[in-house]
Amino acid sequence: MKNLLCCLLFYLLIQPLAAQKKNEAYQLHIKRAGSPVKVDGAIDEPAWQEAEVASDFHMVLPMDTSRANLRTEVRMTYDQHNLYITAVCFDGMPGPYMVESLRRDWSFTKNDNFLLFMDTFDDQTNGFTFGANAVGAQWDGLLYDGGKANLSWDNKWVSAVKQYGDRYVFEAAIPFKTLRYKKGITRWGINFSRLDLKTTEKSSWTPVPRQFPTASLAYTGVLVWDETPPTPGPNVSLIPYVLGGLTNDYLNGKATAYRRDIGGDAKVAVTSSLNLDLTVNPDFSQVDVDQQVTNLDRFELFFPERRQFFIENGDQFSNFGYQTIRPFFSRRIGLGVPIRFGARLSGKLNKDWRIGLMNMQTSAVPETRLPKQNFTVAALQRRIFSRSNIGVLFVNKESLHYEPQPDKPTYSRYNRNLGLEYNLASPNNLWTGKLMYVKSFQPETRKDNNIIAGNLQYSSRRWLINGQFESIGNRFSAETGYVPRRGYNRWTTTLGYFFFPKGGTVLSHGPTLVSSYYYDQSFRQTDNETYLSYLWTFRSRSTFNAWVATDYVKLLRPFDPTNLGIDTLATGTKHNWKAWGTEYVSKPQSLFTYGFSTRYGGYYAGGKRLNITANAGYRFQPYVSLAMTASYNDIRLPQPWGKRVFWLVGPRFDVTMTDKLYLTTFVQYNDQAKNVNVNARVQWRYKPASDLFLVYTDNYLPESFKVKNRALVLKFTYWWNV
Repeated sequence: MKNLLCCLLFYLLIQPLAAQKKNEAYQLHIKRAGSPVKVDGAIDEPAWQEAEVASDFHMVLPMDTSRANLRTEVRMTYDQHNLYITAVCFDGMPGPYMVESLRRDWSFTKNDNFLLFMDTFDDQTNGFTFGANAVGAQWDGLLYDGGKANLSWDNKWVSAVKQYGDRYVFEAAIPFKTLRYKKGITRWGINFSRLDLKTTEKSSWTPVPRQFPTASLAYTGVLVWDETPPTPGPNVSLIPYVLGGLTNDYLNGKATAYRRDIGGDAKVAVTSSLNLDLTVNPDFSQVDVDQQVTNLDRFELFFPERRQFFIENGDQFSNFGYQTIRPFFSRRIGLGVPIRFGARLSGKLNKDWRIGLMNMQTSAVPETRLPKQNFTVAALQRRIFSRSNIGVLFVNKESLHYEPQPDKPTYSRYNRNLGLEYNLASPNNLWTGKLMYVKSFQPETRKDNNIIAGNLQYSSRRWLINGQFESIGNRFSAETGYVPRRGYNRWTTTLGYFFFPKGGTVLSHGPTLVSSYYYDQSFRQTDNETYLSYLWTFRSRSTFNAWVATDYVKLLRPFDPTNLGIDTLATGTKHNWKAWGTEYVSKPQSLFTYGFSTRYGGYYAGGKRLNITANAGYRFQPYVSLAMTASYNDIRLPQPWGKRVFWLVGPRFDVTMTDKLYLTTFVQYNDQAKNVNVNARVQWRYKPASDLFLVYTDNYLPESFKVKNRALVLKFTYWWNV
């Protein structure tokens, strides 16, 4: 721990106080349109002929050492209300374009596509992404943490894609009211990315090292405005909804329950870079269902947030910490409890300061005597050096007008977390790291209630080196967070190296070693996993990975290795085993794609475990996409568990009649949970960001297919700019 702290502090001291932007020389000048622009994929307006052209793209994959083979030409212009962009994407070889469907926010690796990345504060940390695949299905999202994309964000903009004999043309109009930017700033970070699956070439306007995504904001060029971007003016959006539905609970013999709800959201631009979101009686019935997994873990599983209200600028709250150390996890709010209202103020104060304030109010639940609860989250972030930042997070969960009563369910009166975090990001993104401290506050707890954690990582084309430590007190509590394990110290080391042959079918290959040790608070070892893998990446974009691992576990509490409630292994028992496995993903440019993973080896109590997971998909371009995932677990344990077999099967059907009308049906058979779930959703986007949803949900008993419960919801939303 001391060595890692010294490394972090040393790097902090030697990092340049002001580093030159990596791709500063790549500049695209944008000027106001001299004529109206019609978004139709035909760029014949005078405004496009007068616009400056960004071309001569750089290859990122298969290799980042040359110019792109495919020609791409990008132009940008604007008027008082919209930012316009067009991209002419020339073909590399004959044949149909490769796309999944007309559904929006598609998978990047499975579609011929063009994307725009914008860093509207030129701070190389946060931004926006827009684009489309080769048949016009839209993509939009928020960029955070230097280049990760959250595609759950949705907003108003229009686009068109038109195909010609040797190219396709993407054209879009993005309202300034959709974006967040600082008034008066005349330099934005900008980059463009293109993926062509027929030639397996991924390219970028500015050079981006192949180990980083083209969304990496450290490698953006500069969009230079001829004058300050227009002020959006009054920017208030109302998004009301009305909903009707019914629910049948056959398992408990309850009468049909009818739903009649009304509510909505509002977006108020306090400034061009600071937004106030309001919600009253929100409903999230149209959100995609979680993909289930067979749970053989000792700790709680994590499922990502998908609800729109918590998405925009949500990274400032949810990205504080690590994957298994999150002081704030928004899915804790409204989990089986109605949310009555909420407000969130988030965005930029200026180029260096970023703020986030959120307050949510839930209802009481008389059946469980859960009181009304209030959730307050506050985050403040200050950029330092070129791309690093320091952040403070405060989380408060309060039960209102509540006093515990004998023989009644007990809830905490309050739970609070206060954290400080330093995020390191070098100008070229080769060095990244984090150092964090969090303390919790709850009644009658004064000691052993904090977290200290940190890591330092180096990522070059050939090397991946990472060291991470975690120390979590046994009495630390984050009731509005995700911290599944407490009372441990952990050290993890990762070391990887990649080779790049000069020809042949293999693009790169190399080993990765990950070793993780857990200790109790007296620094006695409780767990260890050492994982050695070897990854081959082929020029066709398919991958194959083989691995071996050793595990040691000393149980700190009773555990049922099947999670069926049959029996438990005793606290203090020791278990160790070896295992091996493989993973394969086929090339994405085929109409038929598939993949599989295997795992075989030891398990708890001297047992054995075999796991085989496979997935396959076929697309009838661009209207229908079929997918199937199946997971098989065969566990052999001593009595009373014996032999246990778990199946998890999930077919999915996506039908996109147009780029505005979608049907998705997802079926999940979970042998462990003894449940079959059917979720079907029709979405009609009749206007930009305005939808009509019809959602049907069924749950069955797998043995008899007897219906447990059934629900049908019709929801209408409308986005109204005041």
